[in-house]
Amino acid sequence: MRKRGFNTAKKELINKAVKKVKKLVAEKKFKEAAAFMPEVQKILDKSVKTGLLKKNTASRKKSRISAMISRAK
Repeated sequence: MRKRGFNTAKKELINKAVKKVKKLVAEKKFKEAAAFMPEVQKILDKSVKTGLLKKNTASRKKSRISAMISRAK
């Protein structure tokens, strides 16, 4: 139960970070989205390190987010 709590909290953190970037892109705040991107990458990389996400899943998420930012500019 303890691990489940840690995992759900970390997944919520990931989802909130991704949603924040999507919201910034939707509001056409591209500089803020690009500035927040390293933070998102850090969260995803740490989740891979702890075994919450698989490496390719995190890589795919990072790739799609960065593509969304560059495409929207």
